[in-house]
Amino acid sequence: MKDSLRQQFDRLGFRLNELDALLADGSLAADIKRYRTLTKEQSEVAGLVGKYKLYTQREADLAEARELLDDPDMAEMAREEIAAAEADIARLNDELQLALLPRDPDDERPAFLEIRAGAGGDESALFAADLARMYLRHAERQGWRTELLSENVSDLGGYKELVVRIEGDGVYGRLKFESGGHRVQRVPATESQGRIHTSACTVAVMPEPDEAEEIQLNPADLRIDTFRASGAGGQHVNKTDSAIRITHIPTGLVAECQDDRSQHRNKAKAMAVLAARLRDKDKNERAAKEAATRKSLIGTGDRSDRIRTYNFPQGRLTDHRINLTLYKLDAIMNGDLDDIVAGLQAAQAAEQLALLEGRA
Repeated sequence: MKDSLRQQFDRLGFRLNELDALLADGSLAADIKRYRTLTKEQSEVAGLVGKYKLYTQREADLAEARELLDDPDMAEMAREEIAAAEADIARLNDELQLALLPRDPDDERPAFLEIRAGAGGDESALFAADLARMYLRHAERQGWRTELLSENVSDLGGYKELVVRIEGDGVYGRLKFESGGHRVQRVPATESQGRIHTSACTVAVMPEPDEAEEIQLNPADLRIDTFRASGAGGQHVNKTDSAIRITHIPTGLVAECQDDRSQHRNKAKAMAVLAARLRDKDKNERAAKEAATRKSLIGTGDRSDRIRTYNFPQGRLTDHRINLTLYKLDAIMNGDLDDIVAGLQAAQAAEQLALLEGRA
């Protein structure tokens, strides 16, 4: 482990002493919010400090075992201890480095998943439906809850646009790398000559803002339209204007919801989507400024980026950001995204670690 990282863990040891002293002060109990914050921090820091102490202990064990190699009676036992200590040190080193990486506070939040058909006409809309099915099946595998907020169905049964809310453990943290351009190469169902076509969709994943942090929208900046919901829903949706479309006039951003029979509930959901889009727009603009000085390994999140190619004739998926190629396209389209998510998270962690070591 580098000296710069050791120094960070030494500082955490001092911080733990400070937290222990603060929590020992009985007057802190009067401020419940601060008490809970410090208690949570103390628990996290204590875990890290304890793991670092174990790491340094195993380093000491390794040094002692190496000294015993020259003793014929102890050499065999020393070699076994050396192998065990080296394995523990490698494992603990990886765990400690990952623990120091900055966490995205949005990772545990629910997310809005937005899929739009792009170049490719009907085939693009059909691919959008395939992507939607892929994400919904992945959500089912994870035990997440999904809620369709709006859809614009194409003539052949695909989607021109689809917005889904997904809630569960670590939703945004697992799906946030999906934002960008998704390209498909395959023979469309509408192709009579058997020729391979290329089309594309864009995907956007936005964390649902916390109510306390949600952007405050000025009513004067909003245009709210009602309309009759399209698609499935029975006779009710054909008789009442329950669907809601909200336009944020300063930015031109639009959000709509038509899944509920209640106009009031549809309006609340559309407002939540609009707030998430405005927050995402602000976040992307800030990321673009940072990217001007440092190119992110995972990408800027710009939805014009082509992040991934799905080649059906070859059964191949390629994620261009990390040069990951998998020949298991059928499983992926059925929701098995674990290898992709793990690869992207590992790439981000490696980049963050390099930055951490550079700043330390």
